[in-house]
Amino acid sequence: MSGEENTQVELIGDQAAEWILRQENPGWSDEEQVALDAWLAQSPHHLAAYWRLKAGWGRAERLAALKPSGMRPARTSANKGTWPIIRFAAVACVVLSVAAGGLYSWFIQERVFTTTVGQRASISLSDGSRVELNTNSAIGVRMGFWQRTVSLKHGEAFFDVHHDASRPFSVFAAGHRIVDLGTQFTVQTSGDRLKVTLVQGLARLETVSATIQHHATDLMPGDVAVATPNSISVAKVSENAIAEGLSWRRGKLVFNNATLAEAAAEFNRYNRTKLAIEADVAGLRINGIFDAGSVGPFTTMAKFAFGLSIEKRGNEIVVSRKKI
Repeated sequence: MSGEENTQVELIGDQAAEWILRQENPGWSDEEQVALDAWLAQSPHHLAAYWRLKAGWGRAERLAALKPSGMRPARTSANKGTWPIIRFAAVACVVLSVAAGGLYSWFIQERVFTTTVGQRASISLSDGSRVELNTNSAIGVRMGFWQRTVSLKHGEAFFDVHHDASRPFSVFAAGHRIVDLGTQFTVQTSGDRLKVTLVQGLARLETVSATIQHHATDLMPGDVAVATPNSISVAKVSENAIAEGLSWRRGKLVFNNATLAEAAAEFNRYNRTKLAIEADVAGLRINGIFDAGSVGPFTTMAKFAFGLSIEKRGNEIVVSRKKI
């Protein structure tokens, strides 16, 4: 490891220790928690340093609690004054032990997985978890000793997480974090809008960016959460609705009373040839199951069901009313 990397590690370790010490203060506030969450979200190295030190802190406190009663000194004012110093020393010892033996785990290289338009991929992670990527999506994966993190850079992914209480599994997307509690869920981003659908288990959705309004919620099976920089809403949906939303995993798109405009927007996620729906027919509603990668059956259905005109213009298929 280079000198520059060592300096960076020491700086992160110092910052993590400072956060942990501040958390011990009885005056710890919600604003400070938001600031800590923002610092943790800045880099997986911050998360690694924080949780490694947190674990070391817990071991130090447990050792103190297990000390034989005959060896425990009387609780004098002097003892009280030195205890914070002892705990700070415990943190320092953890920092030094990490620096000596395992710093490389803080810098575990991110593995990036991507799909192109119309492509899907299934990824098996080293911990037994599985991720399915939808069309035009990308994730970055870091599997460390103390935590597992995935960043959804764009697109949509389905997560089937192997639960491990000793190694939290977190997904970061659009300024938020989803923390697994033994879960199957989907995450979809569209700009700064985030949609999380919980299929099984439990999960927590919370803000990690200091630039957006702080909010958090616990999700149950059947919950669909939509988060933006200013709000978060949760709705309960049926099992059928969840199954329809996951139909992309089979290469299908399911429409139930969807408008032509909504259906076209979905098809456009999966195809380089784009559908353009003119405004006067955009509100027509359809039902059906279609192959995600083919717009042919969809445009044929629209043509004969509604008597519409289908015209190919370069990389677009324009759907409009027939000219009389």
